[in-house]
Amino acid sequence: MKKPPSVVITDAARSPGDQLRSREVRYVTMMGARVGCLITGGVLVSLNVPLLPLWLTLCVAGMVLLPWMAVLIANDRAPKTKAERAADAAAREHRQRALADTPDEPAGEPVTIDAEIVDPGKTH
Repeated sequence: MKKPPSVVITDAARSPGDQLRSREVRYVTMMGARVGCLITGGVLVSLNVPLLPLWLTLCVAGMVLLPWMAVLIANDRAPKTKAERAADAAAREHRQRALADTPDEPAGEPVTIDAEIVDPGKTH
């Protein structure tokens, strides 16, 4: 009898709770950077620093792009493992085989597709 392969804890995937927590931390960090851009822009305007338009453009770009990037990163998930990809491929193959094994539908009424009459009982 063949012994099943042992599982090493370092190969285990992170729990969904851990993944969620890390995404939340990244989201809050990025939103904090956005608030920092807003405050920095306000301080720069009040101090009337040299190259003000350049600095304000960078601050505005940060305030506009950071929320978009934060949402994309927060909704991201860990990449699939080889086992998950193999299971997905097997499920797709099983579905395709099941569809191919189903008997053809009985011939019915002709169907109009793009102004062309197609007779389901007639094969090309």
